[in-house]
Amino acid sequence: MQDLDTIYREHAKTVYKFLYSKTQNGDWAEELTQETFYRAMYSLDTFNGTCKISTWLCQIAKHIWMQEIEKRAKYLTTDLKDELPAGDVNVIDQLVATEQKIGLFKALHLVKDPMREVLYLRLFGDLSFKEIGEIMEQSETWARVTFYRGKKMIVEVLL
Repeated sequence: MQDLDTIYREHAKTVYKFLYSKTQNGDWAEELTQETFYRAMYSLDTFNGTCKISTWLCQIAKHIWMQEIEKRAKYLTTDLKDELPAGDVNVIDQLVATEQKIGLFKALHLVKDPMREVLYLRLFGDLSFKEIGEIMEQSETWARVTFYRGKKMIVEVLL
């Protein structure tokens, strides 16, 4: 078994990208990455080697992320802004962009797992097909084909 320092150097970027795909926030993803390795340090002796260590770390990260979502949902607040929108910002363009995003997310929601997970990891996590294959315990080719099929489904829904 490798020491934790080596594991961190080899897998921190993958765990960070995975968490960034979930959070869409660099600071939060970095915080959760640190928490992932902190917990992995205490449970390293329970790793039995039936999966890749990157997969094990991403499973820990996903569990931590879900716990954090539940915790934050309890204390959800909305910031009130006193400012009015700037006059040079085109409100219509913003509304169209927002509607397009909503349409994309609705289409993504219709796609079943694991295809949806592959789409999220690729589109929002900026992970390579190889990294996605490792996380999903599949091959790089499987990740490519799954992404292509998912993209095709979304295009059909949006059109």
